[in-house]
Amino acid sequence: MLKSDWKRHFGLRDAGVYYALILLMVILGVVTFLVGRPSYFSATNITNILYQSSMIAMMGVAMTVILITGNFDLSVGSVAALGAAVSVGLAGPLGFPAAALVALLCCASVGIMNGTIVQLVGINAFIVTLGSLTAIRGLVLILTNGRSLIVSTPEAKAQMVVFEGGKVPIQMFLIVVGIAFIVWFGIKLMRARASGTEYGPSVPGGIIGGAVLLVIALVAGPELSVAKPVIYTGLFTLIVWLVLSFTTTGRRVYAVGGNAVAARLSGVNVGAYKMAGFIVSSSAAGFAGIMFGARLGAVNPTALQGAELTVIASAILGGTSLFGGAGSVVKTLVGALLLFTLTNGFNILNLGANYQGLIEGTVVIAAAAIYTVGGKAKKKATA
Repeated sequence: MLKSDWKRHFGLRDAGVYYALILLMVILGVVTFLVGRPSYFSATNITNILYQSSMIAMMGVAMTVILITGNFDLSVGSVAALGAAVSVGLAGPLGFPAAALVALLCCASVGIMNGTIVQLVGINAFIVTLGSLTAIRGLVLILTNGRSLIVSTPEAKAQMVVFEGGKVPIQMFLIVVGIAFIVWFGIKLMRARASGTEYGPSVPGGIIGGAVLLVIALVAGPELSVAKPVIYTGLFTLIVWLVLSFTTTGRRVYAVGGNAVAARLSGVNVGAYKMAGFIVSSSAAGFAGIMFGARLGAVNPTALQGAELTVIASAILGGTSLFGGAGSVVKTLVGALLLFTLTNGFNILNLGANYQGLIEGTVVIAAAAIYTVGGKAKKKATA
């Protein structure tokens, strides 16, 4: 049993996204070296990838939560734009902290609205959030009057810079966390092997995650520092991962998406957990939008249009099931990094944007095919 668990958790289906990211980074590193381009593994380039992916990654983590509950949210791009528009529009008269709070509450209310319609009226989440996507984008157009909003107050601009700007050195932090993950989950693995009990996917995931953090820290060197949005995304991912992996709440989230009827018969308030998924998704999108507005000090009515597709692609690359009951926020985070690593590689190699959509779409389809075929093989093996 233990041997098969180890093989399964480190197999292509469960750990494929990690292997894909490592393979892609190695290929890009070799190619950039051979063609004489700037070093792909420079600290500057790695931190740029982390920075560029942070906003989508945060929304992707929240999207994973709602997908695990068995629902769907297509409105996250528009909700993020709403958060940006409200925070930028109110930053002058209210100050940025108050404006950000209002924006976050507005976005959370969208999640409450979506969840209420899905749960009480019974309309499919895909249809509800598709409508919300259009309606909220229209609201953004109304709020901006179809023009770009710009923060002109010096005090508000300074507050935005404090919130979003600047870099924090993280090499030693990553080394400590990486070693801690490897040691902690290594001990759990040895205890499971000694007692002959089965271990969950968080054990190999923790070991792999720790190893990835160590590799990133050692390759990038002491100059490794990241922007504050990367810190926000990392902390959010860590909190959600801990809740899903080690708490009763997390187990219930998976149960609600896996079998809602059985969860309800077990005393779980299925409606409340599904509603919470929508609120988490919209709130995270709102926070991402606030980061976006603070980054530029401005927002235009078409900001973040189509971002929801990249968010969903990140979750799919991470192996999150579209049918509920399965998913990993850590692998979604890696999925987002994989997408932005591709984009970054295109830019470094000067391939242009013409090929990006084609290759990224192909990667998503290939990942979905791997997970689907792997799932069918698993069912046949257990049948």
